Amino acid sequence: MSDIRIRKTEGTWVVRSGGAVLGESTRVLELTDGESAPVHFFPREDIAMAMLDENGKTVEEADKGTAIFFDIVNLSSTTRDAAWSFEKPTPALAEVKDFVAFAAIESLKVEKV
Repeated sequence: MSDIRIRKTEGTWVVRSGGAVLGESTRVLELTDGESAPVHFFPREDIAMAMLDENGKTVEEADKGTAIFFDIVNLSSTTRDAAWSFEKPTPALAEVKDFVAFAAIESLKVEKV
C-alpha cells in the first residue's frame, strides 16, 4: 500500500539536460510516495517534447498505472529512460496525466528558479 500525495508547487521550475533547457513551468506538480524522494511532474505543454523520443518501454504499477518512457536525444548523446509519463494513471494519479517527470540522474537538473 502506498501513500501517494500530489500537490501544486510554488514558483517557477526548470528542467535542463546538459546545457539545454527542456522546459520551464509555474504549473509543476510534486508527487510524494511514502519515504521516496519527491518527483516533479511538468505539463507537456511546458516541455520541448521534440527533444524527447518515446522509446517503447512501459511499466505497469498497480497503485499508479501504466507509464511510458522517453529518451532525451540531442546532437551529442542520447539519455535512455530519462523521462516518463503516466498515460493510463490510476485514479490516485489522474492529476498527472499529460505531465512528464524526469529521472534523478546526473545529466538532468530539475530545480526551482
